[in-house]
Amino acid sequence: MTLKFPFSLGRTLKAQKKLRGLVEKVARQSWPLVKPAKAKKKPAQPQFVERISFGSNPGRLKMKIHVPPRLARNSPLVVVLHGCLQTPESFDAGSGFSALADRRRFALLYPQQSRSNNANLCFNWFRPSAVARDRGELMSIKQMIDSAISDHHLDGSRVYIAGLSAGGAMACALAATYPEMFAGVAIFAGLPFGAARDAVSALSLMQKGVEKSAQSWGDLVRLASPGPTLWPPLSIWQGSNDRTVHPANAEAMLSQWLDVTGLGRSAEVARKMPWGTVTRWRAGGRDRISYYRLDSFGHGIPIGEGGRAGVKARRDRFMLPAGVSAPRELMKLWGL
Repeated sequence: MTLKFPFSLGRTLKAQKKLRGLVEKVARQSWPLVKPAKAKKKPAQPQFVERISFGSNPGRLKMKIHVPPRLARNSPLVVVLHGCLQTPESFDAGSGFSALADRRRFALLYPQQSRSNNANLCFNWFRPSAVARDRGELMSIKQMIDSAISDHHLDGSRVYIAGLSAGGAMACALAATYPEMFAGVAIFAGLPFGAARDAVSALSLMQKGVEKSAQSWGDLVRLASPGPTLWPPLSIWQGSNDRTVHPANAEAMLSQWLDVTGLGRSAEVARKMPWGTVTRWRAGGRDRISYYRLDSFGHGIPIGEGGRAGVKARRDRFMLPAGVSAPRELMKLWGL
């Protein structure tokens, strides 16, 4: 018997190599050319604790958590998914989420990818086995959330998740497969759920996007979560100058989630800001979908003017100065 594959092994390996090269290229280009000012005092390291036992962990991920001292029972949980070439420590140093956790009183969970899973530390958002409900990396992240809620007596109705790039695609996948778990979702430079099935299609999607009807995009989510579902409020963030994840992917995600939630594009309320445009779709007296389009912005998370997130933050290659601070904006959106 002869086995036939849709793509040759050589083509797949070539695509994986290109994908890695694209990630490394943007990492080099993301650093500012100016010399950073010398810090007078080295900032304190966030106190992350790595949990070894939190479930069967089919995705072979690491769990790192920051719980502020004397955190009250029934406090919220914020989950952050890093991008390629990042770790929880590097992401947090640039975004300042742990400082916000201490100030706003919530627990902070960072799932971490391993190099044995992905050489660039990307979450494997393009592998069907990694993004299916109760399987792979998604199941590992769900187990981390369940463990954190149980161990620290957190409020399971106030779980929020944010992700950048590959982490953004995984946040989108978690919203599609476990919508009941989240009270809010934020996707930065992410990709629509179900759009890629291997490294070849992932590379094509990142570079130019894929055209589908809104219903076709929505069907991919409905297939993952059939039946009546209450979808979490969702915000999509995209830079107009992103050379790693084409802005067409943000438009595709928008079409996907507008179709799933039944919100029409005609119901939008757009507001021009100095840094870009924010468009909102409301239902039931609250924002259900928000789209932040940042003018002249590249691949990363906007952390305010001067590279600050409203807290003391250090450089990270994907934490970029902008006229809006996403971490601070998320605190408002999520009521934290």
